[in-house]
Amino acid sequence: MSAYAQERDLDWRVARLCDGGACIRVARRGDSVLIGSTVAPEGLIIEFTTDEWHQFLAGAKLGDFDDIVLHMQ
Repeated sequence: MSAYAQERDLDWRVARLCDGGACIRVARRGDSVLIGSTVAPEGLIIEFTTDEWHQFLAGAKLGDFDDIVLHMQ
């Protein structure tokens, strides 16, 4: 994982349920997956390998991170 400043001209995606609020946006660059915030589009971008991304998605689908959000509400 690494972090760096904003890159332009990427195909950023947000979840379909994001209605213009504070959302996470995701893009692909080569063999990396980039994650940033819609609230701070010029802000920090975090880069993950595709293997890291696949592991995260698998865990999210299994509910591995649900308790993090539940504790914040």
